[in-house]
Amino acid sequence: MRIRWDALRIFDGASADGYTPRMHKAVIVLGLSASLLSCATAADQEWAKFASGTGSVMFLAAGTLLPLARDGGLGREHSLRAFDSLAVSVAFSEGLKRLTRVKRPDSSERDSFPSGHATAAFAVAAMESEFHPREAPLWYAGAAAIADSRVVLHRHRWADVVGGAALGYGVARWELSSPRGLLIQPFMGENHSFGLTASGRF
Repeated sequence: MRIRWDALRIFDGASADGYTPRMHKAVIVLGLSASLLSCATAADQEWAKFASGTGSVMFLAAGTLLPLARDGGLGREHSLRAFDSLAVSVAFSEGLKRLTRVKRPDSSERDSFPSGHATAAFAVAAMESEFHPREAPLWYAGAAAIADSRVVLHRHRWADVVGGAALGYGVARWELSSPRGLLIQPFMGENHSFGLTASGRF
């Protein structure tokens, strides 16, 4: 959009208040910029609320349940291992929150570090990226969007979400390095089959 500055000139010279045409232009530009910025900020807030709420739930559900529908014979194993990684990473996150007691930027609550949302999102993203390497950019982009939403909403600082991302990724790598998983070890047989087993001598 082009603005005709000659149409915006209110005074040919300085006004009684000392304003010049150039100053009027500056005020108009600043006003338009502020309006556009407020619209962008409002849009960011709405997107952040979605990513932090419904979007986060959908992302985690997809990461833990989607393998059942598309990974064939490995579907159940992939689903359970993704859930295993998610559960362990969130447990560690909650433990660290109680140890560090970092104050949140928007309240007096002392459970800011690490971000639980970022921890969970990156734990799932790392697992799905291992199962489907070509999809890695999509999974990590989704996890990054969720982490970013927590900063936009002023629920966390960048240190909180980076720490959570590192924790989630680290737990996922630990999960993947363990042939029988972490919490699910008692239910996983040597051949990666699931179920309780019992043995004894009679």
